[in-house]
Amino acid sequence: MKRRTLLLAAALLPAACASPDPRLYTLRAVPGPTLTGGPRAITLRQVSLARYLERPQIVRSSEDYRLDVQANDWWGEPLAAMVGRVLGEDLTQRLPGTQVFNEAGAISPDSDARIEVNVLRLDADASGAVVLNAQVAIAGPTGEPTAHEVRLTVRPTDGTLESQVAATSQAVGQLADAIAAQVARGGPAASGRPARRHRARH
Repeated sequence: MKRRTLLLAAALLPAACASPDPRLYTLRAVPGPTLTGGPRAITLRQVSLARYLERPQIVRSSEDYRLDVQANDWWGEPLAAMVGRVLGEDLTQRLPGTQVFNEAGAISPDSDARIEVNVLRLDADASGAVVLNAQVAIAGPTGEPTAHEVRLTVRPTDGTLESQVAATSQAVGQLADAIAAQVARGGPAASGRPARRHRARH
């Protein structure tokens, strides 16, 4: 009897020690101002992320030289792919006269402009506000891309992770606002205007 009890306890031990299923979160497109005057078609290259963000777990903050990582709260898909997908949806809504193609998709048509995004930071600062710091390059079909920096700050409605994810969606939407404005007026590479840094705080 004692041996049977020990075997039963050993069989139940892995289940008792197993981690619960992770909670999965996703970003979503947010509406923004629509613009006219954009090109016929643009291609959004695959978004590049800072390496510290390349993990399934959500990074809440990188303040004070330490990563605050949510061990059991995960993104529902790789973050680079998710940001690229949602950014493409945001741009499609903001540029109704322009076809937006994602490089990660199956369709690769000829485009009039190419957009490249390098996300340097995407997490909360010491005050809890979501910071999105990215380099954006826009180029015509034959022109070299000219990069400019976009820094956005969005304050969540409260301190929950759900609010931080919602604020992250808003930050990606504001990034789409900045990109759409550049694309609609020709972009820095096409216009010859010097690169500028865009800042927004909410």
